[in-house]
Amino acid sequence: MCGIVGAVAKRDVLGILLEGLKRLEYRGYDSAGVALIHDGKIERSRTVGKVNTLVEALKKAPISGSTGVAHTRWATHGEPSVKNAHPHMSTVGDIAIVHNGIIENFAELKEKLIKKGISFSSQTDTEVIVHLLADSWDHKAGFVDNVKKVLSKLKGAYGLCVIHKDYPDQMVAVRSGSPIVIGYGIGENFISSDTLSLLPVTNRFSYLDEGDIALVGLDNVVAYDQSGQETTLVIEELDSVKDAASKGRFKHYMQKEIFEQPEVIENTFSSGIFEDGDHRSVLVERFGANAKALFSEVEHVRIVACGTSYHAGMVAKFWIEKYAGISVDVEIASEIRYREAVIPKKSLFVTVSQSGETADTLAALRQAKKKRYLSTLAICNVANSSLVREADLSFITEAGIEMGVASTKAFTTQLTAFILLTLSLAKSQNQLTKEKESELLKTLQEAPKLVKKVLSLDKEIERLSMDFVEKHHALFLGRGVQYPVALEGALKLKEISYIHAEAYPAGELKHGPLALVDRDMPIIAVAPNDMLLEKLESNLQEVQARGGELYVFVDHAVSENLNIAAKHSFVIEAVPELIAPIVFTIPLQLFSYHVAVQKGTDVDQPRNLAKSVTVE
Repeated sequence: MCGIVGAVAKRDVLGILLEGLKRLEYRGYDSAGVALIHDGKIERSRTVGKVNTLVEALKKAPISGSTGVAHTRWATHGEPSVKNAHPHMSTVGDIAIVHNGIIENFAELKEKLIKKGISFSSQTDTEVIVHLLADSWDHKAGFVDNVKKVLSKLKGAYGLCVIHKDYPDQMVAVRSGSPIVIGYGIGENFISSDTLSLLPVTNRFSYLDEGDIALVGLDNVVAYDQSGQETTLVIEELDSVKDAASKGRFKHYMQKEIFEQPEVIENTFSSGIFEDGDHRSVLVERFGANAKALFSEVEHVRIVACGTSYHAGMVAKFWIEKYAGISVDVEIASEIRYREAVIPKKSLFVTVSQSGETADTLAALRQAKKKRYLSTLAICNVANSSLVREADLSFITEAGIEMGVASTKAFTTQLTAFILLTLSLAKSQNQLTKEKESELLKTLQEAPKLVKKVLSLDKEIERLSMDFVEKHHALFLGRGVQYPVALEGALKLKEISYIHAEAYPAGELKHGPLALVDRDMPIIAVAPNDMLLEKLESNLQEVQARGGELYVFVDHAVSENLNIAAKHSFVIEAVPELIAPIVFTIPLQLFSYHVAVQKGTDVDQPRNLAKSVTVE
């Protein structure tokens, strides 16, 4: 979503802040701004559009300072405009803040402040925070204590950076559902929402944990955990080459992006979850300021996408129908455009794309805008893409730049977004108890940890890949929600290794594909612990009886009871049903990657394919 950069130094930091914003701009934003402390006051500049627009404005009206914050905004509350751009300042101009995330109770807080005579200049939820700070500021208390006092009033997800004219050599950073990183220099320190923005000035970083508050000064950083106790931040030193456009220690971009998935999955859901003690709730407003009211009316969902994104939509169909009780159909974008599709009453049109510029998906959205859909929603990884700009609602995944043509982290973050959409729909329609909502979100929060454990099978899967060097065909099998996962596994293998691969619901084997099975046809199956496991086992026995070579990725909870003689079984730690499609995707990605490496194909740029398909 939005991007934050902050710096405290003994030199003018404007150039550092602007460079940081430029390095975040790949995500796409609609406005930018900067605020600096200079000669006992805060000076600010804000513009609509790209960061270069801000740069040009500062050439005409320069400002300077050794402590400051900067921000790139992607609009949620209020249209793109100078008034809505960050940083936001208190009425008298002594405080400036930048903010990522959504303040769920901002309307209630705003109303109370207005009654006290405080005027607002923007439509944003962020401005509420700075006025709360100014209204309650106690000059006898410390910087951190004043910020803490306001945090207790906020509900929602946020990453914050605050500067005050009375503290010209300090900043306060807060993480609550939105990532914040601290960068360390010599006699200067930095904060950001992404290490990418700070790589020109440092390669030493700490990551704030959920609920942490940090006081960042010239020579030291003091952090407090959510209980108020001082905590020690672990400093990690990154290679100077570790950049989104660099492979770092990895051989290929695809490999790097596979291993980034625990982090990007967490980044994607963290700003969509609000925690109050042991209870967790989904922030429906993550999809748009009016999403809750709109979602309460939805009677049908139509998901339209291409390739990997289409597979994500197929998984989402199972989730939405199960947990929200809303009927779903999933369509290939290049097909739905050329038939007279019946539009069910009060249907939400959902488009999914990594780039947001996929020609078929974009054309389908434009066609849908002319028809009788209730509304349109884009799930996308690029905030300023055409798809996002043209949809009524949107959810930006936090996959970061994906350089490899074969999508990996974009897929799992799309699945993460779809879980949040599912729960948002269910919550808006009162189909979800608070207890069940909290339970499911807790399960979602387990996904990064389980993905890390699957990644530890990397070497074992690499050895398996050697069996496929001379293979020309493969079948992938899954049942229920795992069938789309099997489709994605087959797509990855054919994309980068050029092995012909197909995927089927396992129950369909006997209706034709079983004729292909012999000793030369490897069969890859995913076997989670779900209600269809016994059915899947029967299907795999059919393969075994015909001499097919089985390679099975199986849930630990049922691995000992699976009555098949697989050539290779890979045991995955017990996985909750909700997140099984995310977790079981990972070994299939690793498998496809290693097969391609063994075959010597171009992993990152496979023949005939492009990252963003902008032609029909």
